[in-house]
Amino acid sequence: MFLLSQILKRLIKQGQLTVYDADGKEHFYKGSEPGPSLKIRLHSRKVARKIAIYPKLFLGEAYMEGDLTLDEGDIYDLLDLFTINLGWGSRHPLVNIGDFAYRFYWFFNQFNPKSRSLKNVAHHYDLSDDFYELFLDENRQYSCAYFKAPEDSLELAQLQKMAHIAAKLALKPGQKVLDIGCGWGGMARFLAENANVNVTGITLSKNQLAYAQEKAKQTGLSTKVDYRLTDYRDVKEKFDRIVSVGMFEHVGVPHYAEYFRKVKSILTDDGVALIHTIGTADRPSPTNAWVQKYIFPGGYIPPLSQVMPSIEKAGLYVTDVEVLRLHYAKTLRAWRERFHEKIDTVREIYDDRFCRMWDFYLSASEVSFRNSGLVVFQIQLAKQLEDLPLTRNYITEIEENDLNPARIAAE
Repeated sequence: MFLLSQILKRLIKQGQLTVYDADGKEHFYKGSEPGPSLKIRLHSRKVARKIAIYPKLFLGEAYMEGDLTLDEGDIYDLLDLFTINLGWGSRHPLVNIGDFAYRFYWFFNQFNPKSRSLKNVAHHYDLSDDFYELFLDENRQYSCAYFKAPEDSLELAQLQKMAHIAAKLALKPGQKVLDIGCGWGGMARFLAENANVNVTGITLSKNQLAYAQEKAKQTGLSTKVDYRLTDYRDVKEKFDRIVSVGMFEHVGVPHYAEYFRKVKSILTDDGVALIHTIGTADRPSPTNAWVQKYIFPGGYIPPLSQVMPSIEKAGLYVTDVEVLRLHYAKTLRAWRERFHEKIDTVREIYDDRFCRMWDFYLSASEVSFRNSGLVVFQIQLAKQLEDLPLTRNYITEIEENDLNPARIAAE
């Protein structure tokens, strides 16, 4: 407990934290500025040492395994307390002691050949369909929603996200569209139904593929939407438009150049692509060790500075970049609230450990978007300069008229 105590004394500048160690002894840490007030309990001496050595991995593990519990507040409050004290990018030297060795492991884990990509996707996305149904919207959009007003529901915000992306694609009836990493197929169905285009959706998740294909049958869109279990590297045919939402995080830094070369090679000469991805406003750093181990193996969140060189080398024009700031924090808050409302059902599907793991994941993700520099990038790409309108007015016009989310929701 000595090492952890020394770290907490130096770390807590806002709020206050009471820690009860394995012997029941109370340790109190109070910052000079107001902030959250929490009480936690550590149930072994070993867990205190492990958290002190590498909190980025062992804090989450301690909560998952029940070795760390909260007497006052919840895990979101604890992570909020830590991240507001750690500051920008959570790069405080006190919590990075274990990063040196981890960087070597992370570097080699960024290589994502096809076989590893398939395995990594299955780890997260091939969980029970019943589970995701509990907290996602009706279209199973498992990515950042777009909140135009504070009172927007999750369902409306997700429709607004799809309409916003569709508007940026400047679609024309009858065009061929590729959805890279189509998930459960919601975006592909939205485009096919509301923009009268033909969409090919590719995924590496067998569960997602089966769901998407069945949903297309139920909605009468099977002739306009084609879902495939395919790696993007194996796509050969040409498309007028390419969209990718929440997949680029799984590409891996060593494959960025290959990814954008592929996008260029399968776009028609007047083609447009829209990449929607989580990013960071901070400088490049390894994926959080706990997230890498338990949630998204092979995942990585890049800054724009790491993405743009590969786009430039591929010979694509960056025609628009939008940074969505707190939209994902609001999305995660909605997911977390729904998750807690249905936590008894989650426990029936899995167990208490799984519930704590996902509670930690959703909480850690939300505080990262609020306090630690995570954002969402929407990067629009084109092969030619003249194939899109010269101003961004067309995006708003399409959203308000042809793809109005409120009208679509009411239909």
